[in-house]
Amino acid sequence: MQSPIKVFVHLAYGYGARQWAQRWKDGKIIGINEPLPYGYFRAAQFGCSVDHSQDKDESAPEKILRLGVRAILGFDVIHAWRNFKQMMEADVIWTHTESQYLAILLLFRLTRRERRPKLIAQSVWLIDRWSQFSHMKRRLFAWLIQQADILTFLSPDNLAIARNLFPGVRSELVLFGINADHKIAPALRSPHPVLRIASLGNDEHRDWPILIETVSKRHDWALRIASSQVPAASLRHSPNVEIVRPKSNEELFDLYRWADLLVIALRPNAHGSGITVIQEAVLRGVPVICSDVGGLRAYFSDDEIRFVKAQDSSALEQDISKAGADPEGRLAMATRAQARMGPAGLSSESYVRRHVEISRDLLNAAT
Repeated sequence: MQSPIKVFVHLAYGYGARQWAQRWKDGKIIGINEPLPYGYFRAAQFGCSVDHSQDKDESAPEKILRLGVRAILGFDVIHAWRNFKQMMEADVIWTHTESQYLAILLLFRLTRRERRPKLIAQSVWLIDRWSQFSHMKRRLFAWLIQQADILTFLSPDNLAIARNLFPGVRSELVLFGINADHKIAPALRSPHPVLRIASLGNDEHRDWPILIETVSKRHDWALRIASSQVPAASLRHSPNVEIVRPKSNEELFDLYRWADLLVIALRPNAHGSGITVIQEAVLRGVPVICSDVGGLRAYFSDDEIRFVKAQDSSALEQDISKAGADPEGRLAMATRAQARMGPAGLSSESYVRRHVEISRDLLNAAT
């Protein structure tokens, strides 16, 4: 029998276990989420003991100091230091973005302990932003990354670039998944006077101008956008487009129930922008059209969601028109996509199971 692995999950400030659990209990976390962030707690079913980072209650000066240091370095070292004692007692540390693992790697450099846990260093935005960093910051990050036991990425596009940037560090793909315990089966919908389109998200790579421009041409379509990143002024000449702000999961699910289609327009990126919202829509039985960027084909095939050329309004309009005119085709597509979701496919359970497999591999290699 394999020994339990002591896992410490270090997440960004604002994702502390106690605070998250309370917000979850109070129904304040919007979206298909879990009692603890990203479902990492599920590692317990695979023979792990799991501890999570905590958020320290901060005074105003403490917060200003932490954010100031984070702005200078590019990662949150003060938050990591507050959790450092607990994480050093683990066998392996899991991180969700580069802001967490870069901070930990700096603390490893500064403290130089005889024994340290293994570190799974997961990146999200690092590769897309790499060229925007100063020369000094790139050198700092590369120096720190040399210590990582493994780099993981949620997109094959990120992975390919990282293997060129950091050839001396092991890098692997880990497909992200959300809580897939509950599904709403896709159904053939009654026709509406207009085609109902939903789009959600706050990621920096959403292409809202293209989506709004495309829908605005068609008065037989209606678009509802759930995002804090779209200025109301951008809809001045788009009477068939509105911004909605769901304040509860029931309001969010009402949006999915309303929609005939989810459309995610994206600018070129390498990190799989949009995958969380796509999986939410699939679980709610909504067919999806998405820009063909970011490595999203690693998650779904052409038979499961409809991929469209990015930054091309004509192509997007054509694909939406085709899907809108084919309700049976939309149903079949949504059904196939939803079949990809579950413990053996895309889900937080399979995502966490992959972390456990990597952890055991790292620990076995060290013995």
